[in-house]
Amino acid sequence: MRYSSFTPYDIVLLLQGLGVSVGLFLATSLIGLLLGTVWAVIRYYRVPGLWQLMSFLAELLKNSPVLVQLFLVFFGFPAFFRVNMTPVEAATLTLSLNTAAFVYVIAVSAVESVGRDQIEAARVFGLSRWQVLRHVIGPQASAFAVGPLVALLVNQLQVTSLISVIGVVDLTKVGNILNLRTLKPFIVWTVVGLLYYAAAKLIAMLGTRLENRLRAHSAWKGL
Repeated sequence: MRYSSFTPYDIVLLLQGLGVSVGLFLATSLIGLLLGTVWAVIRYYRVPGLWQLMSFLAELLKNSPVLVQLFLVFFGFPAFFRVNMTPVEAATLTLSLNTAAFVYVIAVSAVESVGRDQIEAARVFGLSRWQVLRHVIGPQASAFAVGPLVALLVNQLQVTSLISVIGVVDLTKVGNILNLRTLKPFIVWTVVGLLYYAAAKLIAMLGTRLENRLRAHSAWKGL
């Protein structure tokens, strides 16, 4: 076997790297969705002090480069706070907070898309603020937010490629290793790109199906 040749085991390496990328994507997306939704609820209830802090944090995260955030969390936090942090922990924290910032913006926009007349009518009928949020705002805002959220998740999957720079052996890192070993960048990065494309396409397809179901469920059927 020549040093620059491919081996059957390279397929296993690529799949392992893809598994790391998808696993981190799923974990950080779930955490980000939960955090961003909680931040949006805090803003909806105008919790004193907290909602201004959430808005400031979201603005800071969504308007700064993810790569800079990764470096700050992985190199800056351990040095400043005297804590140990692995590459995976740094990547999870960074991507979760970054996702939460964009989810917060989408959730706030979705809530504000619901007509004020519906909210006022629900309050006239005696619904509490929580009941209005759950039964009136929630279903309509969810249907509105699915499209932007799917686009966000596809983008966040691509953003995971940045975590290789801090040492996480994800799909991009495996691609870089194979590229250095085989010296065949066109083949290696084409395969890596196709794997990312397949994963992103699957997310988009599932998101489209969910969006169609939510819109059909929330649509007014008439009398």
